[in-house]
Amino acid sequence: MKPWKTLSKKIILKTNKFLTVENHVVELPDGKIISDWQTIITPDFISVVVLTKQNKFLLIRQKKYAVKDISLAPIGGYIEPGEAPIDAAKRELLEETGYAAEEWISLGDYVIDSNRGCGNANFFLATKAEKISEPNNDDLEEQEILLLTRKELEKAISNNDFKVVPWLTNILLSLRYLDNSK
Repeated sequence: MKPWKTLSKKIILKTNKFLTVENHVVELPDGKIISDWQTIITPDFISVVVLTKQNKFLLIRQKKYAVKDISLAPIGGYIEPGEAPIDAAKRELLEETGYAAEEWISLGDYVIDSNRGCGNANFFLATKAEKISEPNNDDLEEQEILLLTRKELEKAISNNDFKVVPWLTNILLSLRYLDNSK
């Protein structure tokens, strides 16, 4: 298969470091030109599923602006400019929860929207985690830290308690990894 070619691009909206919209002129493999292909640029982010030394899953219950209901979530946040994804993951875990983990497994990085972009998700599983400090979180939303057993986590999945697709994806990839590493 041949890739699409970007012939030109122009910023049509730039609000802050979290959102830029560009209009691209692209050429399809068959030569057809599309003159109004919008791309959404947002920062790449990390998502970390955390398993403590006591075999509990460390999660956050929170309310996000664009999500109608309260949701369970793994640890997450944006990658700062120049920061490696693994370093962002370790920083966010410590900031949001006060925990640090001994073992880190990369579960891959994934495009969020195959047509528009919207940043990349970098998924991690952190194991042998323990609390080493108090959280130092400056997020805008209220958060509640939870420790769930595997059975409680599976029930939360079945109950649709994870309302954001990348969060659920990382949870499922992490469970699959743990099951396959036995």
